[in-house]
Amino acid sequence: MKNNFLKYTVIWISQNLAIPFWMVGHIHLSIHSFHDVYEIISSLLLHVIVAIGFFIDYNEQKSKENGN
Repeated sequence: MKNNFLKYTVIWISQNLAIPFWMVGHIHLSIHSFHDVYEIISSLLLHVIVAIGFFIDYNEQKSKENGN
């Protein structure tokens, strides 16, 4: 149950918040120079979460198409 909830949460974040994360990140990068390591790490982690969610959802859709 816990694993399924975590998986669902990551997929939900990747599908619903990917564009806002990237838009805000790119706008922020173009306006400010990153001097704070905390901001760099948090930005990278958000991108990693989105990438993991896309990968999990892709694998689930691929398995559904193959009838598994």
